[in-house]
Amino acid sequence: MTKSDIHDSHPVVVIGAGPSGLATAAMLRRAHVPVVVIERADRIGNGWRAHYDHLRLHTPRRLSSLPGFPVPRSAGTWVTRDDWATYLERYAVHHRLDVRTGTHVQRVTLSRPGADSTTAEWLVDAGHEVLTARAVVLATGRNHTPHLPDWPGAESFTGRLLHSKDYRHPASYRGRQVLVVGAGNSGTEIAVALSRAGAARVWLSVRAAPNIVPKNSSRWQAAGIWARRLPPAWGDGATRLIRRLLLPDLSAHGLPLPEEGLYTRSAREETSPVHDRGIVAAVLDGLVQPVAETTRFQGALVHLSDGTVLAPDVVIAATGYRTGLEDLIGAADMLGAKGLPLVTGARTCPDAPGLFFAGFGNPLHGALYQAGVDARRIARAISCTGAQARSPIPGPRPRSRSRSRSRQEMQRT
Repeated sequence: MTKSDIHDSHPVVVIGAGPSGLATAAMLRRAHVPVVVIERADRIGNGWRAHYDHLRLHTPRRLSSLPGFPVPRSAGTWVTRDDWATYLERYAVHHRLDVRTGTHVQRVTLSRPGADSTTAEWLVDAGHEVLTARAVVLATGRNHTPHLPDWPGAESFTGRLLHSKDYRHPASYRGRQVLVVGAGNSGTEIAVALSRAGAARVWLSVRAAPNIVPKNSSRWQAAGIWARRLPPAWGDGATRLIRRLLLPDLSAHGLPLPEEGLYTRSAREETSPVHDRGIVAAVLDGLVQPVAETTRFQGALVHLSDGTVLAPDVVIAATGYRTGLEDLIGAADMLGAKGLPLVTGARTCPDAPGLFFAGFGNPLHGALYQAGVDARRIARAISCTGAQARSPIPGPRPRSRSRSRSRQEMQRT
């Protein structure tokens, strides 16, 4: 049987069973829109399980829950990697979602152009079958393809060079000299874990000084929700004052104060603040040594922008990810910097009616909180354009009125 012989028609296809994909599918079912979710991994949550062992969410439990099913209190305030992956599995079961795991989507194409999403038709090439969809939600996320900078001489490095995606736990680096490149949340957390686990030396290569916030960052997310419509300069001033009161100046230790404020930088490039989960103390105690930006490799040596030369045994690049959307949709005009979509949520590109992007933002009020916001908006947009089923399908079990109201108030945009 050839690929063209296998056609399955669904009003909506969601690609990616991460938080945004599952939340959108759940809201579509609640709106009585039949939906199928396609996931390349063999199990829901495997993308999260592939991260390092000591990973915890950077947003608190109560503001990370997806619509219609809260994270259990037993997970604590800061949910672990494995507890979050388990929660995603239970979320799909709770909402009775049709999730097809182990299915890799190769291409999404507009087969029948239309003036809007009521007449357009999309083909989702999943290798062994082609799904026909009235609407497609791309929810593969920002962290799809590990990104390694094109450092000159990297191929000649005689030590070990790996992306943070391939780092699991710090014990295997005991007694070794490690250079961690990138001072975001992943880089700082990895550096702290290595220093505590007995690495001989830990350097942290910093390109741009990060905005560090105190450990109890649940207040920062709540502030981000409240202040997201205010001028960034207001937030910059407030966060500078709080940092001056609660955190020491690390400039003398190689980590200067950032030139650009937290809210301004987030508005420009959606960069998260660094949550202090031990990095301040590790720098003060000399367990983690901040150094300049990494520029090139030469055999066993790593050159920095200030002329310093290091000889690490291992280099861990916490240098971020790319979306991989270029290969999936083949439409560069829909994408901007780093392959991120130009429009997200309920908005669509004029030339791609019925194609939605979910889970590609990184706002200060939290990507998981935003997943619920976008899910509701996308479901509303799709259901209002006639993509709903001919006959309603069963929704999730109703909850008590008071509990439902409290969740809606917490996640209202």
